[in-house]
Amino acid sequence: MKSKPASARSGLLAGGNWIIDQVKLIDVYPQPEQLANIRRQAQGTGGAPYNVLVDLAKLGVAFPLFAAGLVGKDPLGELILADCRKYKIDARFLRATSEAPTSYTDVMTETNGGRRTFFHHRGANALWDGDDLDFTRVKARIFHLGYLLLLDGLDASDKRFGTRAAALLAAAREAGLKTSLDVVSEDSDRYAHIVAPALKHVDYCVVNEIEAGKTTGFRVRQPDGRLDTVALRHAAGALLQMGVHELVVIHFPEGAFARTRKGEDHWQSSLNLPAKYIAGMAGAGDAFCAGVLLGLHEGSDLRRCLETGVCVAAASLSDPTCTGGIKPLKAALDLARKYHFRPALETTE
Repeated sequence: MKSKPASARSGLLAGGNWIIDQVKLIDVYPQPEQLANIRRQAQGTGGAPYNVLVDLAKLGVAFPLFAAGLVGKDPLGELILADCRKYKIDARFLRATSEAPTSYTDVMTETNGGRRTFFHHRGANALWDGDDLDFTRVKARIFHLGYLLLLDGLDASDKRFGTRAAALLAAAREAGLKTSLDVVSEDSDRYAHIVAPALKHVDYCVVNEIEAGKTTGFRVRQPDGRLDTVALRHAAGALLQMGVHELVVIHFPEGAFARTRKGEDHWQSSLNLPAKYIAGMAGAGDAFCAGVLLGLHEGSDLRRCLETGVCVAAASLSDPTCTGGIKPLKAALDLARKYHFRPALETTE
């Protein structure tokens, strides 16, 4: 396929996990055979493409949005497709299948602090391998894929590229799209086998500190829980050495860190939000990613991209669902004036 110049392209195509989150707000996470009270419950979006695209639509972006993936032929699948219509997301590559139900997650969110625990059913997402995705038929500028380690078809081996996800990302770059990647946080040793092959075909890698550490082998938290900024920088550098072409962004509750292929480092603190503001943390990572991708699409400088990311993440924290707290971009950015950024992160060598 012939490459197209970035200037001829506009919009964001997001593919991967399409999930309905069933969010239960509980008073405490129980020990085995003990009881917890569900104080409130809500239903919302889940999965990288679903969250990022809805976030961007609610932020009011002017560029087109495209969906790719697989849902079941069931009420939850219909709900997802209805959301695409509601938010004017082009769903030509989001198919429905009768071979598996729509994926869902039971999210147990503790009312005190918003800590959450996930019980996930893979469903139709496990069957999607991207074979139906024709990059020549969509003029998006960026292809965002997530989450690796939670997409069985794309996590599968490929003789040439290592994994099916790596092959799909390579095809997107060959067609002239910039590629963006996110992965899921899991306690396993699969990162080296599944995430590493994809990095050679990724322009923007946006992950949290757990995923960065698991992929590269660096311990980015000290024993007392504090962020190890030296190890974090090493992890970002290692991701670039593993093949990321342009930019690594690592986000964490304290803020974010970015390193470019040119070796430029940028730190950004998160907002100093009061504890009572935080209703849930389930969508913060994808909201941060949506803010960064918005800035990258529009050609903003990296500092502005990171500021937008932490502000959109802060907006998402106001609601227990992943996307319920997102408002127009100005309202998200205004949160920085109201709550201000935390003190600058210590970056000792």
